[in-house]
Amino acid sequence: MQLPNPTTVATISTLINGKVEGDGHVVITGMNEVHRTNTGDITFVDHKKFHRICVASDCSAIITNEKITTEKPQIIVDNPFSAFCFLLEKFGQKTKPEVVAVNGSFIDKSAKVGESTIIHPGCYIGADVVIGEQCIIYPNVTIQCATIGDRVIIHSGTVVGGDAFYYKKWTQPIPKYEKFKSYGNVVIKEDVEIGSSCSIDRGVTASTIIGAGTKLDNQVMVGHGVHIGKNCLLAAQVGIAGKTTLEDDVILWGQVGVSKNLVLGRGCVVLAKSGVSKNLEPGKTYFGIPAEEARAKWKEMAMARRK
Repeated sequence: MQLPNPTTVATISTLINGKVEGDGHVVITGMNEVHRTNTGDITFVDHKKFHRICVASDCSAIITNEKITTEKPQIIVDNPFSAFCFLLEKFGQKTKPEVVAVNGSFIDKSAKVGESTIIHPGCYIGADVVIGEQCIIYPNVTIQCATIGDRVIIHSGTVVGGDAFYYKKWTQPIPKYEKFKSYGNVVIKEDVEIGSSCSIDRGVTASTIIGAGTKLDNQVMVGHGVHIGKNCLLAAQVGIAGKTTLEDDVILWGQVGVSKNLVLGRGCVVLAKSGVSKNLEPGKTYFGIPAEEARAKWKEMAMARRK
């Protein structure tokens, strides 16, 4: 997420009552999760397991609850998660909806829709949405916080741009879940087709991206900040957790589940009902729970039957 105006680490520290370690004059231009940072971004970490990832990332500053060994400037606070959420609320863009009825659908006045695009009745097109030329949006589709390329087809009942499923669990003073509010978006490139009743969540700070030519079957779930490459094929009931990357030409067959923060290499294939819990190498076929190379898995199953 880009800030409306560049600001310094010291200024941000004042807003969240933090203590600056390092150069407080470093200029910050954006905010992002640790797995999706760019130069100029500030991010947050509240657990040691993310320290190495944070230091190696492109971020320019860190909000943390303990000092990290790095040259990057840091802001020390008691609760980095809540501090980061506060900054999202302060700097996040909020467009007031102004919805009008158009041919049985509700389209925000700020939305831009290509003249040759067909939007069937019962759809909702939210604020600042951009839809390209020659698209077909079937009935009862909801699109918000999204930019959609040319020749995209979205079938009935799909939701594009819903909030991320992202919560922080607290046990004190009482057990509760704190919502990580979403300020990212969804970017769908040209010639994508999305089946019925799919859910494409927007990123919490960055973009969820579906690459050109990719096809999604019915009831596919794409989590926040997921990057799907070009010409991928996702069969029915596939679920992909947040911030995972599918490189080009990946195929996931029915009911495959993919965990968060992974990379599935170019051209790999995952067979039906498999569970992916680690990075997959390019060009190989995988099967099972957890997913392993298919030939090795089948040999293992054959040996088990012989016993």
